[in-house]
Amino acid sequence: MKRRTAREKAFQALFQIDSSEINTEEAIEHVMDEQVHDAFVNQLVHGVVTNGTEIDQWIENHLENWTFSRLARVEKTLLRMAAYEIKFTEDVPSQVAINEAVELAKLFGEDQSGKFINGVLSKMM
Repeated sequence: MKRRTAREKAFQALFQIDSSEINTEEAIEHVMDEQVHDAFVNQLVHGVVTNGTEIDQWIENHLENWTFSRLARVEKTLLRMAAYEIKFTEDVPSQVAINEAVELAKLFGEDQSGKFINGVLSKMM
């Protein structure tokens, strides 16, 4: 599975986890349908869930005129994924993580989501 597709699947799983009482494994199963499990999807989802408190605080520290609790669920999920990739993975260049989050924001978010995501993540660099 291409990494772009894996990020989309991870986003969908994390969004479900944040939106409902579903557990991590169920969320991954649900978004993967009949597809073979992907190591990168698992890494992203489990990494964000495991390091969630630290990631959320790191994001909160870089928001201007916003609080973390005010963020829309789409933006919050995308920021968490990209922050995880930037801070905890060594095989993904930070700029790639930012670009991928911006592209996913254009796909799943509002008109200004991509610009917002880019701005916050750029401050985190």
